[in-house]
Amino acid sequence: MIDMIEKEDPVISEEEAAQYDRQIRLWGLDAQKRLRGSRVLLAGLGGLGAEVAKNLILAGVKGLTLLDHEQVSEESCRAQFLVPVTAQGQNRAQASLERGQNLNPMVQVHADQDRIQDKPDDFFLQFDAVCLTGCSRDLMVRVDQLCSKHNIKVFCGDVYGYYGYMFCNLGKEHNYVEEKPKLVKQSSSDGPEAKKAKVDPNETTMVKKTASYCTLKEALEVDWTTEKAKAGMKKTPVDYFLLQVLLKFQTDKGRDPDPLSYPEDSQLLRQIREDVLEALAVRSDLLNDDFISYCFSEMSPVCAVVGGVLGQEVVKALSQRDAPHRNFFFFDGRKGNGMVDYFGPN
Repeated sequence: MIDMIEKEDPVISEEEAAQYDRQIRLWGLDAQKRLRGSRVLLAGLGGLGAEVAKNLILAGVKGLTLLDHEQVSEESCRAQFLVPVTAQGQNRAQASLERGQNLNPMVQVHADQDRIQDKPDDFFLQFDAVCLTGCSRDLMVRVDQLCSKHNIKVFCGDVYGYYGYMFCNLGKEHNYVEEKPKLVKQSSSDGPEAKKAKVDPNETTMVKKTASYCTLKEALEVDWTTEKAKAGMKKTPVDYFLLQVLLKFQTDKGRDPDPLSYPEDSQLLRQIREDVLEALAVRSDLLNDDFISYCFSEMSPVCAVVGGVLGQEVVKALSQRDAPHRNFFFFDGRKGNGMVDYFGPN
């Protein structure tokens, strides 16, 4: 939807220039204009959704729609800082609206209390980017395929205890610019060294680049029986297979693993692990039992990390500035590290 943004050519007012002064210095006026012309849908106002909402509102998008039909619970208050502790029983999107809007009055923040499953296809077409958090695999695949056909950027993410992930699909051809050190030709000297261009740390140049992405369905349906896939197995993060297990759990139960149902859910996770790894035709010992104890509930520190990366990637994609992640980011809170990797057809 960048073409539409360029046609609108949003104007940055003096007040906005002062508000976004640091950002304009960082990534330039054109990038900030693209952000100011972008409308984003954020589905799911749990702990991760709150972090993403905060980052997008502060970055200065034109409009942000908060979509969530669920009610505020005692558990959601622990990781969700946009809802007051007195808001239990209220709709999560509506309860997040006031604090979200107060972060930046220049952004149009709206709350939508409908179920995302009930939204018609036309609803998603009004946005430049759609960000889905805490959603089921089937729903994410449906929205991703729809948006891919209309050049709408799609982001997905969730947090399971100590683990979190982010996926993005920016289309078959995503154009962006990247700032690189400028190469300066040497002169007024003889010898082979004079022919070599050297990097000038004080000068930079903007380089235009293009990246290609696949759909979420393609990314989750990699054929691991091919020789190329088998050869790359050693370098493949186990987080990818852990995500497959957790998405299957969500599909079967209609929810994430619940601490209140730990004995039952732990046993089910073991069974799903066996089924998923067998269906993918990969080794059954890729995932040991350790992961089971660490994938319950939303942990606010993990939400902060994954939400920071997810928000950053939305900003980079909409502003067309800097190289975006391609196409998964996995975070393991037990190890304290994250990893970017690509899954899907080359």
